[in-house]
Amino acid sequence: MSALASFDPLDLIAPANYGSKGAPHDPWRELRGQPLQKVSPSGYQPFWPVTRHADITKISAAPEDFSNEADAIVVWTDEQMAKAAAGEVSGLRQMRTVIMMDPPDHRMFRKVASGFFTPRGIERLDEIVTESARGVIDSLGPEGEDDFVSMVAQRHPLRVLGTILGITADQEERLLELTQQLLAGDDPDYQRDAGAEDRTQTSAELGAEFFEMFNAIIEDRRANPTDDLASMLANATLPDGEPLGLMETLGYYLIVFNAGHDTTRHSLAGAISAFLHNPDQLDVLRSGGDEVVTTAVEEVVRWTAPVNYMKRTALRDITLTDDEFGDVVIPEGDALALFYNAANRDDRVFDRAYDFDITRSPNRHLGFGWAEHYCLGAHLARASIAALLSEMQQRVELLEPAGDPTFTASSFVFGHKTLPVRYRIAPA
Repeated sequence: MSALASFDPLDLIAPANYGSKGAPHDPWRELRGQPLQKVSPSGYQPFWPVTRHADITKISAAPEDFSNEADAIVVWTDEQMAKAAAGEVSGLRQMRTVIMMDPPDHRMFRKVASGFFTPRGIERLDEIVTESARGVIDSLGPEGEDDFVSMVAQRHPLRVLGTILGITADQEERLLELTQQLLAGDDPDYQRDAGAEDRTQTSAELGAEFFEMFNAIIEDRRANPTDDLASMLANATLPDGEPLGLMETLGYYLIVFNAGHDTTRHSLAGAISAFLHNPDQLDVLRSGGDEVVTTAVEEVVRWTAPVNYMKRTALRDITLTDDEFGDVVIPEGDALALFYNAANRDDRVFDRAYDFDITRSPNRHLGFGWAEHYCLGAHLARASIAALLSEMQQRVELLEPAGDPTFTASSFVFGHKTLPVRYRIAPA
């Protein structure tokens, strides 16, 4: 660890630290004020934490230098590195996902579903997201106390994504459980088998269950196609005319649901937490119109950045030019963790970066990533968040804390595990 930094590097990457302490905003602030440096957390591969907005946009725009595919998209533990060196590959890793690809494959596979996720394509989902948002708010009843995460934040995107991916209502609970085991598998409350020592085995079991569920949908949509995304993926061909392979199709289902659900869930929970701590902003929302909802969505995504980081691997020795701190050489094979949450508090870009301001404009946040791997489902995420904020705008009469929140023990997709609230809701 460089003498330049004073914090424990495990705070940057260890899931347990996120669960107990929350996002490491103080270390990120410290890192933004220093030259890029490499850290070596105990039990993890060494990596370069990238926390400045300009550095992340520069690295994200150079996939020929910094790879998603070469060495996974998360910082590995020592155990994972040893198993990878021994040639062990989990079932989940065999499902190639677009987020783990580099050009030219990434660009080809991204086109498979990009038409569905355009603003025009999302227009037909307005009814779905509106009905879902209204339904989950109705489920709260006129007033009371409850956990916002379990009652609203995870239910809303679950129903929206379930609808477009052909997941029936009776499958939703099981899919939610599998998703939590995948993206927050280090959290004791979500672990598939809290006593299991062989994470490779539990990962293989998890991959098999995802395969079974999604493959049944794929086979049905090939036999009985409709106009939903499930049918588009099941019958997709690449730009060169080749059919999308089974593992790639399964990978698409996996990334659309898992990335789409947990990121939106944590955005919504983070939004409510922000309103609880900034009641003046809730007043602004309730007294505003559609334009306030639009800017509020962007501020929610900036504030929460639920995909906390993404790893890149240097494909050669790279010199990163920095006018403020001087050039630094990233050696070939080194890992970099792009902390979007940190960059969204960079005061070089954001005025009053630590203020939650739903009228903020412009808002050049990196909550959806940047460049080559900009979130494919960003328009759907915006529509889902906007639908819930609109319901709140029209119906929330009282919203206040009803207890202490808890956080998921995850450093990759991070947010609230529970958020107790007291509320009063007007009829629709």
